[in-house]
Amino acid sequence: VQLQASGGGLVQVGGSRRLSCVQSGHTFSTLRMGWFRQAPGKEREFVATIAWSGDTLYADSLKGRFTISRDNPENTVYLQMNSLKHEDTAVYYCAADLESLPLRMSVTPSSYAYWGQGTQVTVSS
Repeated sequence: VQLQASGGGLVQVGGSRRLSCVQSGHTFSTLRMGWFRQAPGKEREFVATIAWSGDTLYADSLKGRFTISRDNPENTVYLQMNSLKHEDTAVYYCAADLESLPLRMSVTPSSYAYWGQGTQVTVSS
């Protein structure tokens, strides 16, 4: 499983950004996918996850602003980020795993075996 994330960049406070993560090497529709982020000096934190079924789970603090989705024919998972704030500045990572787990068990980095390289999102005034 290889993951390639893209879409990061500089965005103004209140703006929107959509991240993409393209997967190769495995049947995408069977993968559990997730997004995490890591700000300087902080631990990697859970953002959102999406099961093969399309069921989703979000970090409580991001619910309503961020949306995770997947396009199985395109082997791609997306993260739509709206109403961005300074504190959303981080490197965003997509992750994947072959094991089907309940969504509530898919919120830690250790629950994913495969990781993309990360894409930087910087929110500025």
